[in-house]
Amino acid sequence: MVDRQTRETQKELRAIIRQKRRRRRALLLRIFVIFLLAYMGYYVYAFASFSQEVQNPKIIPHRSSDPVIDQPKQDIPILGGSERVNILLMGVDRRALRPNEIPRSDSMMLVSIDPASKTFTYYSILRDTYIKIPGYGKSRINAAVADGGPELAMDTVSRFTGLPVSYYVLTDFEGFKGLVDAVGGVDMDVEKRMVYHDPTDEGKYDIDLQKGPQHLDGDKALQYVRFRHDATSDYTRTERQRKLLRALTQQLKSGSTILQMPHILQAVEPYVQTNLTSTDMVKLAALGLTLNSNSEGYQLPQAGAFHESNHGGSVLIPSVEDVQQYIQDTLKKNP
Repeated sequence: MVDRQTRETQKELRAIIRQKRRRRRALLLRIFVIFLLAYMGYYVYAFASFSQEVQNPKIIPHRSSDPVIDQPKQDIPILGGSERVNILLMGVDRRALRPNEIPRSDSMMLVSIDPASKTFTYYSILRDTYIKIPGYGKSRINAAVADGGPELAMDTVSRFTGLPVSYYVLTDFEGFKGLVDAVGGVDMDVEKRMVYHDPTDEGKYDIDLQKGPQHLDGDKALQYVRFRHDATSDYTRTERQRKLLRALTQQLKSGSTILQMPHILQAVEPYVQTNLTSTDMVKLAALGLTLNSNSEGYQLPQAGAFHESNHGGSVLIPSVEDVQQYIQDTLKKNP
C-alpha cells in the first residue's frame, strides 16, 4: 500500500515538473517572439528612416537644369533577371569649400552587377580623364557632378563606358569612415609605409600608416584609399580603393554584420546621398546576398588607351572606343 502511494506521489511530482517545464518553454518562446518582433520593428524603422533621408540632396543639390538621361531606368531583379545593373559610386571631399560651392568627385567607381551569373565587376575611373561632359564641353570627368549634379555624372559615365547607369551612391570622407567603423573595420595588407601631411583642417586628415598586415578602422582605411604619393599617383590609389572595396564587400556579407545593419545605417545616413528608393534597396540587398565575392576590378582608361596632355594641368585623353571595347571584353571574362 505504501509503495503504491509512493509511486502515485512520484507520478504526480513528475507531472508537475513536466507541466512547469512546458510553461517555462512557452514563456521563453513568447519572450523570444516578442524580442524578435521588436528587433524586426526596429530593423524596419531604421531602414525606412535611412531610405528616406539618403534621398535628400544634402551633399550635392539637384538642379532644374540637370540633364535627363535618355535611357530607361534599369530594374533591379531579385530572381530570374538577366539585365545588368550599373551603379556609380562617388566620393567627394567637402573640406575647404566656399559658400554654395559644389565639390568635384574625388573618386569614381562603376559597379556592374550581372544577376544571371551572380557576379559583379567594378571599374575605377581616373579623375583626370579628360572627356566631353554633355552641355559643358570637355573637362576632367570628376567635374561632371559639380557641373550638373549626380544625374550629369551618371550621363557622362554612361557615354564614356557604353554602359547605361541609372543609379548612384554619393558619400564623403566622414561617410566612408563611418561605414568602415560600423562594420568593425577591415583587415588589409598595407603594401608600403605611407606618410603625408595634409594642411587642410589642421592635419585632421594626415596619413600615417605602417607597412604590413593590420586591422584598419575608418580613419586608417580612409588614409589607405586617399594616399596618392607614389610614382604612379592616382593609378595605385585607385588600385588600393578596389582592394579595400573587395575586403569591405566580404565584411558586409557576414552574418554578424547583417544583424548590425540598423546601427550601420544610422552611422552612415548623415553622409550618404542616393537615388535608390527603398524598394530598390531591398532588391539590391537581396541580390547582393547571392553574389559571388570573387569579383574583379579594373581601371579606366586602361593602359594603352590614353595619352597625356595639358589642359590647365596634366590630363588623360582616352580613346573612348578602346575603353568601351575593353569593358565588354572584361565583362565577358567574368560571366
